[in-house]
Amino acid sequence: MDIEAIALLQDPVRRRLYEFVAGAGADVDRNEGSAAAGISRTLAAFHLDKLVEGGLLDAVFRRPEGRAGPGAGRPAKYYRRSEGEFAASVPPRDYRGVASLLAETVAEAGLDEQAVEAAREAGRAGERVPLVEALRARGYVPLEKDGEVRLLNCPFHTLAEEFPPLVCAMNLALLEGLADGTPWTARMAPGAGRCCVALSKTNEL
Repeated sequence: MDIEAIALLQDPVRRRLYEFVAGAGADVDRNEGSAAAGISRTLAAFHLDKLVEGGLLDAVFRRPEGRAGPGAGRPAKYYRRSEGEFAASVPPRDYRGVASLLAETVAEAGLDEQAVEAAREAGRAGERVPLVEALRARGYVPLEKDGEVRLLNCPFHTLAEEFPPLVCAMNLALLEGLADGTPWTARMAPGAGRCCVALSKTNEL
């Protein structure tokens, strides 16, 4: 159940490990988790495996880069954020159902341009804080590296799969609005397992 998975994050050590893995931008092993959480490797492995059991993380086995062939040893265990989505509401709500209905209505009525402009204005209207902070407040998991910000998740993932042209265009416009007045530029840069938009200070992605 979603609530049981979410309850796993009530433990502060487990939550730190989840946030580290989710924001790493690459698979991480037990040693990296141990160092990030400031706990022993054995305890890190215990909590990481609990997160896998709860469906919040996935475990994959492969040999570390540079090790191949005879004598390379057994594959190592790595962790990555699960593609699963968890939510809990008491009493039950259905905001996603309403969002889907509205998106369908906008698409059928040909109101895409108005919706995109509304998203851009919503981004501009946001509180003027550092970009990464603004992204986190909007539900993105940003990874800043080498003058670029990659977004390791899409807050609108489910709706974007249902209405990709409309929702991805609105997402880009929202991020353009957030970046307005900053050195950052938002561009479409789709990739597996991440948001279809990235930001750069060099106009190159």
